[in-house]
Amino acid sequence: MDLQNKRVLVVGTGKSGIGAARLLGAVGAVPVLFDSNDKLDVEKVRERAGEIPGLEILTVSVPEQEQKAFSLVVISPGVAIDAPFLEQYKKNNVPIWGEIELAGAFSRGRIVAITGTNGKTTTTTLVGEILSAVFPSVYVVGNIGNPYTEIALETKDDTVIVAEISSFQLETIHAFRPAVSAILNVTPDHLDRHHTMACYVQAKESIARNQTDADVCVLNFEDPYARDFGSRCPARPVFFSSGRELEEGIFLRGERICLAAADGQNGRKVTELMGTGDMNLVGMCNVENVMAAIAICLAMGAPMEIILRTIRSFKAVEHRIEFVASRNGVDYYNDSKGTNPEAAIQGIRAMTRPTVLIGGGYDKQSEYDAWIEAFDGKVRALVLIGQTREKIAACARAHGIENIILADSFEQAFAVCVEQARPGDAVLLSPACASWGMFPNYEARGKLFKELVEKIGVS
Repeated sequence: MDLQNKRVLVVGTGKSGIGAARLLGAVGAVPVLFDSNDKLDVEKVRERAGEIPGLEILTVSVPEQEQKAFSLVVISPGVAIDAPFLEQYKKNNVPIWGEIELAGAFSRGRIVAITGTNGKTTTTTLVGEILSAVFPSVYVVGNIGNPYTEIALETKDDTVIVAEISSFQLETIHAFRPAVSAILNVTPDHLDRHHTMACYVQAKESIARNQTDADVCVLNFEDPYARDFGSRCPARPVFFSSGRELEEGIFLRGERICLAAADGQNGRKVTELMGTGDMNLVGMCNVENVMAAIAICLAMGAPMEIILRTIRSFKAVEHRIEFVASRNGVDYYNDSKGTNPEAAIQGIRAMTRPTVLIGGGYDKQSEYDAWIEAFDGKVRALVLIGQTREKIAACARAHGIENIILADSFEQAFAVCVEQARPGDAVLLSPACASWGMFPNYEARGKLFKELVEKIGVS
């Protein structure tokens, strides 16, 4: 799309919106930043945005006489595609893009796109590290916190872009086409936004919408949605499995990660790659993330020797089953990124000690039975906070959990954990809920947890 001198409405004034406005200004468009917040500090937004030619900033609403002047609307991931104020633009046949589509339209090189309900950040970070050891120009972008739009114009034909992409971002892609895509898993999440599981699944599957059989889509064979998608995926499917041996793909045999590939002479060849004990990561979820990363990097042409060497030295990403410290014989783990029940299941499964668990937060209309069932006798005490604390408490009681403590603040919850934990225990922050309402994001929640751990025993 030729955007020279075209007015483009950018909805949202956070990282994504400002990144989009900068890119649009750089390619000759006239960006108009819009935020419905009537208390928005326009001067602070302008300061964060920096020098953007012709930038306008609107608050509260877009004047009706201006609505028809826009050639494109770019929405931030936090804005739903079915938001009522977008209806007028749809009626006027104005394209509605997100950050990923906008950046993809102006970037060069090959794209790796990774989605899934859980494991996206760990897998994306690991893939980024592996491919950075192979290729001279690699950018890790997207939902991981680095706007794709910020680096799009820096890319070259030999650039590799590794993008973590959420279902929110996938709602607004049109022509975006990765060379390698991956769907790690699909479990119920964000149903307050997508409304139905079918819509959520459809959003995830759209990551491969524009791929062809010249491209690759890496899929989790143990996830029924991903496995089913393999039969109709437009790209060449490559599977990984933690539960069974595959005829072709990456799979777990005991505690060994193996590669099965076609062999012209013998029909099939199985190669043992590494043991799960060779990793610094804990939990079956991370074994699956590593298998996915191997499949992705092989599809991108990375040598196996570099792939395995990088995996062996890779440490857990911040806020995902992250060991913080040991205090008075108690190990403290930060899994603030466990923002839904399925992610939190992986957090509790990774614990090998009796555990005092902090849960609760913003209500995304999730159900918590499977999470509670996964406690499997490990949880010594369940400390609950936030909007969902009563809902989770009722669910836990229905499953026979008795030691449940409701806290009014995160600091109070942490103090309760310190009191409840005994030497040999673990304290785990793995909330199964988003942080909104108490924190701006899961990073802030995890950061506070780590700060409180560091203060234990300090007067």
